[in-house]
Amino acid sequence: MSTLYEITGDYLRLLEMLDEEENPDPRAFKDTLEGIEGEFEIKADGYARVLKELNAEALKFKAEIERMTARMNAITNNSARLKQHLYDSMKATGKVKFKTDLFSFGIQKNGGLQPMEILPDVEIPDEYCRKEPDNTKIREALKNGAELPFAVLKERGDHLVIR
Repeated sequence: MSTLYEITGDYLRLLEMLDEEENPDPRAFKDTLEGIEGEFEIKADGYARVLKELNAEALKFKAEIERMTARMNAITNNSARLKQHLYDSMKATGKVKFKTDLFSFGIQKNGGLQPMEILPDVEIPDEYCRKEPDNTKIREALKNGAELPFAVLKERGDHLVIR
C-alpha cells in the first residue's frame, strides 16, 4: 500500500501526463485514475480513523482537565476561605502580629498601585480615555465596498471536514 504522499505524487504525475500527451489513451487514463482514486480513498479512510481516535483521546484529556480544574478550584476556594477566616479573627481580636513555633503571622498594608474606583454617573474627560477601533463597523463598511486606507478584508482560510 502506497503512502498518501506517494499517491498524491502519482495523481499529480497522471495529470501532468495528461497535459503533455496530445492523444492519451482514454481507457488507460481512466483505469489508472480509478486505481489512484481508490487507493487515495482507502488511505483517506485510514486517516479518518486515526483522526477520530486522536480526537477521542483529546476529549478524554479535556474531561480530565475539567475534573482536575474543578478539584483545584475547590481546594483554592477552601484555602481562601480559611485564610479569610483567620484574617477576620486576627482583626477582630486585635492580634495582628505574632509568631508560633512553626509560622509567623502578620497583617500588613498591600503594596503595588493604590486602588482606584471610577465613580458612576460622572463623565470622564476625553484626555483620560483611550480610543478603540470599532472592528464590526469597519468590517461592515469593507463588505459593502468601502475603500478604507487603514483596513482591508483578508481571505478566509479553509479546513478539512470529515463527516
